[in-house]
Amino acid sequence: MIRKKLIEVALPLEAINAASAREKSIRHGHPSTLHLWWARRPLAAARAVLFAQLVDDPSSWPELFPTEEAQSHERQRLFRLIEELVQWENSGNERVINAARVEIARSHARSSSSPKAKAVLAADPCR
Repeated sequence: MIRKKLIEVALPLEAINAASAREKSIRHGHPSTLHLWWARRPLAAARAVLFAQLVDDPSSWPELFPTEEAQSHERQRLFRLIEELVQWENSGNERVINAARVEIARSHARSSSSPKAKAVLAADPCR
């Protein structure tokens, strides 16, 4: 069974747009401010899109999220993580980066039958 990814169902676009606009206007402490002619990179949007492409949407796991309400609640939790992930200040925040890594590993492990994947899920209280 092919699992739907979060990006196929929904994204917190307002938060991503706000972070992208703010990131574009940063003028202090970033190498791109040395030469204003350098092309800006949409890092906030790229982080959000990459994360959402790798993480399963909760609707892909009806056995874990059986109701629309449970799916919506889990989706909102993932959105809050994306909202943290897109903030420029969190680019090097290990807590946020590790939380994103855990979600990616969890999505991969749920659809894998490898012993390593089963170990990831066994150690994960949120499965």
